[in-house]
Amino acid sequence: MKKLYTLLTAVVITSSAFAQAPEKMSYQAVVRDAGNALVTSQAVGLQLSILQGSATGTAVYVETQTPTTNINGLVSIEIGSGTVVSGTFNTIDWSAGPYFIKTETDPTGGTTYTITGTSQLMSVPYALHANTADSIVGGISFTEVDGSVTNELQTISRTGTTVALSNGGGTFQDSVGVYTSGTGIDITNNVISATATGGCGLSIGDTYQGGIIFYLDASGCHGLISAPTDQSTSVRWYAGTYGVTRATGDGLYAGETNTAIIIASQVSIGDDGNYYAAQICNDLQITTGGVTYGDWHLPSKYELNLMYENIGQGNALSLGNVGGFANNFYWSSTEAVNVSAWSQDFDSGNQYSLIGKGTPYSVRAIRAF
Repeated sequence: MKKLYTLLTAVVITSSAFAQAPEKMSYQAVVRDAGNALVTSQAVGLQLSILQGSATGTAVYVETQTPTTNINGLVSIEIGSGTVVSGTFNTIDWSAGPYFIKTETDPTGGTTYTITGTSQLMSVPYALHANTADSIVGGISFTEVDGSVTNELQTISRTGTTVALSNGGGTFQDSVGVYTSGTGIDITNNVISATATGGCGLSIGDTYQGGIIFYLDASGCHGLISAPTDQSTSVRWYAGTYGVTRATGDGLYAGETNTAIIIASQVSIGDDGNYYAAQICNDLQITTGGVTYGDWHLPSKYELNLMYENIGQGNALSLGNVGGFANNFYWSSTEAVNVSAWSQDFDSGNQYSLIGKGTPYSVRAIRAF
């Protein structure tokens, strides 16, 4: 015996006062069996038709869908997004109604539709007609009170901070146009720009006090300088005897302290009298402009990377390799363990900690100013 099912339907159109009406309608149905039990979590077949004129009128649009009921027996679909059988949903002339919706249901999920229902679409669906409304019955008329249709057109102008309208439209003062420059900021002819270096006239890459600037602090007046050339392309880190120097400092300005610690420690650990990285940096003297600069030291691994990034092979400021660095490994002053120290490959930019202190690498001294 064929069971009978009842179908409760609701049609809803969503619209917005500021957007085009949607080209679809929301449709919901609750499916129950002959014993009034919900048909839950089951696919059902639906054929939906929009009929024009009457409940038996011409079908201007037909589509099919196969939704699945939820645990409450509810199916929710959008008419206009199914498989089209005939017609075009977005070309329906909703002003030529009335319109009716006909639903045919196969509760087994197929296309053998055994349940049919038809109901009239009331006023809400015709919000879709807003897409095609392009005239107003009777037209629009207006009366120009002062007899002119052009005197409302005015020109806006600005002089300094005074904004004015022509034809007696009035003026007002625009405080937004008043700018005050702060530290490191310059305002000239309404152009806002950053001053070069806080007023000291220095930039990364400049030749200064015996070398090349590769770091400037926030003031733009102080920073770090690289020696203009390598002090060696093949020198060891230690003085010939392995041992813990405790020169593990890193970061800005740590290289100077590390250098002093290395030299003092190597005297105690053992110094065979041959040159090593910290020593040749400490011994460096460069005279320029009648001034001799002798406070050079081996950079910490952080300072070494700043040289690589700012004036070396990895330069990110479009200055090029102004430091003239080679594609070699360079020693830092930062010790790793008793037999190794940190170095950096100026070809790849990578830093390494497991390099034996006796390995001959390049050295570039730096100084603070």
